[in-house]
Amino acid sequence: MEKNNKTNYHDELNKKNILHLRELLSTLPPFCAQFFRGIQEYTSSRTRIAYAYDIRVFFEYLHESNPVFRKTPIKEYPLEILDKITRLDIEEYLEHCSYYIKDGKEYMNDERGKSRKLASLRSFYNYFFRNEMIEKNPAALVKMPKLHEKEIVRLDPDEVAILLDTVETGEKLTKKQMQYHEKNKLRDVALLTLLLGTGIRVSECVGIDIQDIDFKNNGIKIRRKGGYEAVIYFGDEVCVALLDYLEKRENMTPVSGHENALFLSMQNKRITVRAVENLVKKYALPVTNLKKITPHKLRSTYGTTLYRETGDIYLVADVLGHKDVNTTRKHYAALEDDKRRMAAKAVTLREKGSETD
Repeated sequence: MEKNNKTNYHDELNKKNILHLRELLSTLPPFCAQFFRGIQEYTSSRTRIAYAYDIRVFFEYLHESNPVFRKTPIKEYPLEILDKITRLDIEEYLEHCSYYIKDGKEYMNDERGKSRKLASLRSFYNYFFRNEMIEKNPAALVKMPKLHEKEIVRLDPDEVAILLDTVETGEKLTKKQMQYHEKNKLRDVALLTLLLGTGIRVSECVGIDIQDIDFKNNGIKIRRKGGYEAVIYFGDEVCVALLDYLEKRENMTPVSGHENALFLSMQNKRITVRAVENLVKKYALPVTNLKKITPHKLRSTYGTTLYRETGDIYLVADVLGHKDVNTTRKHYAALEDDKRRMAAKAVTLREKGSETD
């Protein structure tokens, strides 16, 4: 069955992001547009928007804090201004990012937030420096903030079972939540079972169309981070949950433009990333109040289970859609350490209690 391109979720999202980026560029110096054209081929529209926000925050900081840069409106900054910025300017900017107020709203960045800000500036400067359009590259001289390793938050096997039971029964939900539970139960069971049973990203999940599912081979075609398509496979539990939901889905009347969407909201539109985040939070809260469970934590739960069962880090990287296995290894380093400890105990040199000559 041929898809209607007009309703392709990813293409529509990409269009919105392109228009959003154009709005952001209208607030930046004209030479910035060349940078974004230069990185267009190997970055997603979402990544370019993140860069644009970071670069705008940098220029706004310079304009407000530096007497020299304050004299000229940001939109009139020439390219040559990049050569006037020093390493100290960038270091002070990163310190500013720790806490600042804009339009009455507070903003805070930990070391990871500041690392992303610096990474954006480095890409920005590298582009013009490599193309010999500027003489200096102060961003390359600034050290990345030291990142403290974050413990991977994941659900234990018993917590996974309790979570899915909660979705099915609605137990421990509030009275207000129970009003909508019966109507959404099959959808929510299918959605959470799919996330837990495949490890796909929430953005990949909401973009699934009905036509993307192949029950003959238990496969689903998804659009990965970066824009490429991939087929992921699911087990019997996911299959049953999807079929149960699709039986109900056939009797729903989607809003025009959302006919192909697999998961529909209560408004019969394609469900959003935010809505999935909210429903995961709703069902996870009665299960554990010590762990902050998000869709990404369900992905970590799947990755952890798959690695423990197979011990194959390359398989985990492939299934999760990591381009670099080192990304996967970094996330599951603690599990690799556990396996190394097991290896140490697996080899016995002498039987316990044996007598020596």
